[in-house]
Amino acid sequence: MGRAAINRKVVRVRHGNVSVWADTVAVEEPLEIRLNGEALAITMRTPGDDFALAAGFLVSEGVLSSVEDLRTITYCAGATQDGRNTYNVVDVRTAAGVSVERFTLQRNFYTTSSCGLCGKASLDAVRTTARWQLSDDPALALSPELLATLPDRLREGQKVFSRTGGLHAAGLFDERGVLLDLQEDVGRHNAVDKLVGRAFQKGLLPLSRAVLMVSGRASFELVQKAVMAGIPVLAAVSAPSSLACELAGEAGMTLVGFLRGDSMNIYSGERRVLL
Repeated sequence: MGRAAINRKVVRVRHGNVSVWADTVAVEEPLEIRLNGEALAITMRTPGDDFALAAGFLVSEGVLSSVEDLRTITYCAGATQDGRNTYNVVDVRTAAGVSVERFTLQRNFYTTSSCGLCGKASLDAVRTTARWQLSDDPALALSPELLATLPDRLREGQKVFSRTGGLHAAGLFDERGVLLDLQEDVGRHNAVDKLVGRAFQKGLLPLSRAVLMVSGRASFELVQKAVMAGIPVLAAVSAPSSLACELAGEAGMTLVGFLRGDSMNIYSGERRVLL
């Protein structure tokens, strides 16, 4: 199974001086996700926690909601013509009686490391029915001071980023600001899928008392994945998109952007922030 980072020889130029340098770069490889033997999606990801990534992806697609829905996840042997197992193809087998929407199986989409929704035709197509509703009751109450600590805590946990500078991160925090889990990947959506998948495997969904903190921007697909996992608060160090704001507002989610130092913008669900 693959590594998260590799060394590569580079020519380094610094202040007019030229040298040969061994640089550490983040690994990016394709992962094909099959559902009950049928090809469903290909995503460019950083190898590691592939089963959690596949499970989290299917949670966000509305296929899986509890561990009872899942029978097995396996790497596919014979993925190449010579029969080798590349560890880049996984097959998810659902339990008997689990309904798989025809739309899910027909679209066979490709996702890059920067976009988790390539190939989805319309906004209606990605508004997957959530298994859990985010309550209007602000049971999770967070101070601005606590929220302001999360980016640094996320950065401190990014072990591969500190070596490569080339990975995004997603972290789950509890209401006290304690880091529960952290994942790194070349794609933000993959990091979130791995987080959700690990929680799914442990039977922890819905994550109704958790805060999802992501590096970079807050896109529509990240809000969707958080909603499908029952996460009430999503915070990002950069900007949200208009669709992210729209979906967060519709779902009752607290969406925080530009979380830097002691400043932040709250785009929806401000009732959960103790202003």
